[in-house]
Amino acid sequence: MSHKIKHIPAIIALSFVAAATVSCSQSSKWKAEGTIAGGEGKELILEASNRYGQWYAVDTVTIDKEGRFKVAQTPSGHPEIYRLTLGNQSIYFPIDSTETVTITGNATGFGNTSTLSGSASAERMQAVNDIIKKAVATRGERAVATDADLKRALANQILGDPAGVVAYYTIFRKVGNTQLFNPEDRADLRVIGAVANAYVEQRPTDPRTEYLSTVFMQHRRGHRSIVPTDTIVATEMVLPEISLLDPSGTERSLSEEASKGKVVVLNFTAYTADVSPALNLELAKVYDAYKDSGLEIYQVSVDNDEFAWRQAAANIPWTAVYNSPKNGARTLLKYNVTDLPATFVINRQGELVERVNDITGLDAIVRRYL
Repeated sequence: MSHKIKHIPAIIALSFVAAATVSCSQSSKWKAEGTIAGGEGKELILEASNRYGQWYAVDTVTIDKEGRFKVAQTPSGHPEIYRLTLGNQSIYFPIDSTETVTITGNATGFGNTSTLSGSASAERMQAVNDIIKKAVATRGERAVATDADLKRALANQILGDPAGVVAYYTIFRKVGNTQLFNPEDRADLRVIGAVANAYVEQRPTDPRTEYLSTVFMQHRRGHRSIVPTDTIVATEMVLPEISLLDPSGTERSLSEEASKGKVVVLNFTAYTADVSPALNLELAKVYDAYKDSGLEIYQVSVDNDEFAWRQAAANIPWTAVYNSPKNGARTLLKYNVTDLPATFVINRQGELVERVNDITGLDAIVRRYL
């Protein structure tokens, strides 16, 4: 029984763009402009990504009779990636501050024919796209995930600016359904670690930093031979902190629970969801079976209705805390939670060791760590 809620409550899906306060004048905007041959009269949609990696429309513009277009927006406060969509094809482009990026392409094959220029980041992203396009044309989509020459060329691009937004874009770039840099692969993980290190050191407040750190540290445990120079300086970020209020108004932190030498099940849920009773029944079975053997559950609810949550949480025997709409989505971003429920296991050493894909398998997973 694998319970899934299709969408996290929209009220907490705060966009990267809207979340930041920008200390610049209204006239200081970034711009994307260019020419799309054969696109006259067609509509381009400018899209941004929310904290869950889902895309939403920011603006629309009609390509003029000469094939030209222009969009402009206020900077988000940190480097960001946007995309322009024409029909069912998109092209991605980076924005660092208030630069102007030029996009030139053709309405036919828009996603594959367009080119970027106008800024260092745009040119770096174009170089990455060109490298991947050449590899796909030569060896096909299925071969690129194991193409050592391709990985080496991309790694050189990444390490040229590991704290840049293009580095992040590249390590999570997919060809077809395959992510090019697989954290399960030791060589790929070294590159991911270099980017995570750079973000920790140079972009500690960037919304991506904690996620990068978590991805690296979770997979590093399976590759013990990786040398210390590949590791993240802030190794404590292996377990991103959560500190929220329980029904009595007491602040309860995940790190405190994880420091008691117990196995902790971390669960993200919404009590008002239809699947919540069945989910909590499964959690209760495991909790009752192992609470005397050193098991704790730390459950984060993201319900919109705090009153409904309090009523339900009053009868919960484990640690239950509330992530309100006011708290936003940062807590979920730390653990790359894109849909609910989501469940993780933390071992007795306070390490995040496993993500649970099927709640009915939780009993067996917990027993491995007790």
